[in-house]
Amino acid sequence: MANITLSVPDDLHQKMKRHSEIKWSEVARRAIEKKIRDLELLEELTSKSQLTEKDVAEISERINKGLADKLI
Repeated sequence: MANITLSVPDDLHQKMKRHSEIKWSEVARRAIEKKIRDLELLEELTSKSQLTEKDVAEISERINKGLADKLI
């Protein structure tokens, strides 16, 4: 398994430390997996459509915002 290093703001890190019972690497892994699934679905849908790259970028931005809202 590959490793990644993730930078988070100090205040967020302090909040994470207060919840040491949480496996934060698992939280990150699941978020990354979900993002990849969303991107693959988006690619599948757009490969069969007449959307422009701009349309795809706008949809991707909406997905990203929705994911960020869920994670916050």
